[in-house]
Amino acid sequence: MGQEVVVAITKGKLDFGPWEQIFYGEFDGHRAKRVPVKIIGE
Repeated sequence: MGQEVVVAITKGKLDFGPWEQIFYGEFDGHRAKRVPVKIIGE
């Protein structure tokens, strides 16, 4: 399990392949979170 995911966006929608999904699991207790977003593209 990693702490980073790269997702393509095409025409304003997440562009997943047929077997791609994003799951979020919290295994060390509830706590505040940050979600930094980096946009790379044209």
